[in-house]
Amino acid sequence: MKTKIISTKKDGNNLVIEVTNDILKNKGIVVLPTDTVYGIMTSVFNFEGQKQIYRLKHRAARKPLILMSDNIETLKQFVIFPKGIDKIVMEFWPGQLTLILPTTELGKMLIGGRDNLGVRIPNCKILLNIMARYNVPLMTTSANISGKDSAKTAKTAIDYFDSKIDLIVDGGKCEFSFESTVIDMVKFPYVVIRKGCLDCKKLLEYI
Repeated sequence: MKTKIISTKKDGNNLVIEVTNDILKNKGIVVLPTDTVYGIMTSVFNFEGQKQIYRLKHRAARKPLILMSDNIETLKQFVIFPKGIDKIVMEFWPGQLTLILPTTELGKMLIGGRDNLGVRIPNCKILLNIMARYNVPLMTTSANISGKDSAKTAKTAIDYFDSKIDLIVDGGKCEFSFESTVIDMVKFPYVVIRKGCLDCKKLLEYI
């Protein structure tokens, strides 16, 4: 497989959006920049593509992918937002916060019956524009081989996945270059699953 590599700086955002949209529509796998680290992604409805992401990363099956969208209404089709979450969402999305929430019936169907799913709206303009154009949420995880550092630049992503996926978009170095903070909000008390680039102390007044 020949991996297509395009750049937001050299090729322009419009071309990047068009090319990425076409590849995702054809059940492709892509690596895209986010505000945290580069992510390897495919459509939430591309089950074979999601399996391939696990194979490429040597990722344990017990570790779920997370769901990204450009808007909350789309995410509500897949997860249930508990009461009192509005303040957190309004303050920290788009941003570097992943929330683990209970799945809806549709969510369960699409992720093999799991009763919870991590979701995020990233604060990355090119990624938000791609998702708005594609209009289908993306299943994603960090662009790396399990056990190795997450890609913070396209160069590292190319080292990991060249000739193995359909597209890598070079959007420069990720703004934060560190993974998102993950909070399990399935039931109270809520639990910080992963300390990431969003300071947990900032979350306390909203939880």
